Amino acid sequence: MNFKDIVYERCDYDSIKGIYEKALADIRSSEKFEDLKASIEGLNKTRVHLQTMKELASIKYSINTKDDFYMAENEYWDEYGPLYQDLDYNLYQTLLKIDYKDQIIGEYGQQFYGLMECNVKSFSKEIIGLLQEENKLMSEYTALLASAKIDFDGRICNLSDMNLYMESLDDKVREEAIRAHTHFFEENEARFDQIFDRLVKIRHQMALKMGYKSFVDLGYYRMQRTDYNRDMVANLRKNVLVKYGKKAQDLYDDQAKRIGRDKIDYFCEKIEFLDGNAEPQGSSEEIFEAGRAMYSSLSEETKEFFEFLLSRGLFDVEARENKAMGGYCTVLPEYRMPFIFANFNGTVDDIDVLTHEAGHAFQMYMSRHINMPELIFPTLDSCEIHSMSMEFFTYPWMDFFFGQDVEKYKTYHYGAAIKFLPYGCLVDHFQHEIYENPDMTPEQRKKTWSRLEKNYLPYRDYGDLEILNRGGYWYRQGHIFKDPFYYIDYVLAQICALNFYEKMQEDFDIAWNDYLKICKLGGKYSFFNLVKAGNLPNPFDLNR
Repeated sequence: MNFKDIVYERCDYDSIKGIYEKALADIRSSEKFEDLKASIEGLNKTRVHLQTMKELASIKYSINTKDDFYMAENEYWDEYGPLYQDLDYNLYQTLLKIDYKDQIIGEYGQQFYGLMECNVKSFSKEIIGLLQEENKLMSEYTALLASAKIDFDGRICNLSDMNLYMESLDDKVREEAIRAHTHFFEENEARFDQIFDRLVKIRHQMALKMGYKSFVDLGYYRMQRTDYNRDMVANLRKNVLVKYGKKAQDLYDDQAKRIGRDKIDYFCEKIEFLDGNAEPQGSSEEIFEAGRAMYSSLSEETKEFFEFLLSRGLFDVEARENKAMGGYCTVLPEYRMPFIFANFNGTVDDIDVLTHEAGHAFQMYMSRHINMPELIFPTLDSCEIHSMSMEFFTYPWMDFFFGQDVEKYKTYHYGAAIKFLPYGCLVDHFQHEIYENPDMTPEQRKKTWSRLEKNYLPYRDYGDLEILNRGGYWYRQGHIFKDPFYYIDYVLAQICALNFYEKMQEDFDIAWNDYLKICKLGGKYSFFNLVKAGNLPNPFDLNR
């Protein structure tokens, strides 16, 4: 089936609730595990359809945040999402209480059992109203970013469109573009502060209602972390600075020399080479055809996967007015289909769609045989290994996209991977301080960002961009608003991807087979166990 032929229908809550209640009654009365298993698998058909419709509505809303129909459906899921979550909560509670623990673990794995425990610890009927309000605020943030209409170069640009101008070799064009881009956040400062302030307060209320001291504890359970805690993450941040802080500074110094500057400031941070950055060649259609050739050459599995993606129209990558910002990959489990969403802008970001997001999609494709909805897609720390590692595995084919500029691309990409690590730790540290001190004012939050930024990114120089000097850079980081404590997962995965890169330089086939193995595992393993299965060192042992 082609994506455009999938029909969306709003789920009826009362009908779904009735199906859950009957299944739970059957589970409780099961006299043998085979009967319980049959009830679970019968209910899973409804759960898979529910998840598919929710994801489909989200995709359609992302494609056009001003579409009246899908605006209404987005509001529906904002309101009813927590109610459906309550139905799953009842399922998990039931399965955790019955006398079939060993059989459940034997059939579905220890990770499935651990995920159920995390879900029970991160939800309560008492917080449904707060979850609904949280959803509405996150949608408000998405709509605010999508509302950007910047008059530049004779056209109306969204935030993604501006990236091309922000990399211009013309100093005047680049500076004007950066100022125009920054001005959007400056003129909407009060709205960003208001949305985030309400999100912090709501999340803190949730934590208190559930008996936690702060949202940090609740946030870790929401992220379904079963292997590590906040103290281990704090130590990881310190280790990253020790191992990669100086490397990042050296890379910026090398970049400054390449472009004839004494140092890198914000106005030239995106310029890697004096004669221009590596730019992808061709239209979006030509880029996807190059992607077809690349994945056909990489392996039989990737060839089959990418043909599946193309033949079913499982992507939307063109930037348009009112389209949500950023990029993501999600799954439509009822059809066993991944879907890629992005905003092409004529920069290297476009190729990342064919590597990073396609890495997510490839993992989903390779684990589509898994029937338990919770285990098709791994926890976020694990799933980012697949995406970030695919960026490196596709290095041998980057000339398909960049021609003679291929070495420019690799220099940029490897450098960006290292430079990212301190920034990823900054985002995580910022969120810990924010949620441990929920009564901070908006100005105190910006001062907190500035203080931490000086520690993690001492080389960052914003010139005279006042709002950024006051600590407002984080407004553009959607994970801070919508996915608290997600960002350290990128750090963990980036370290794993760098390890895969080292392995592929020694023996590409061995590295690829290890990667293929963890893709096929889907979400059946916890982070530590998945890393072990991929024959990778544990990132928490970074400096040992």
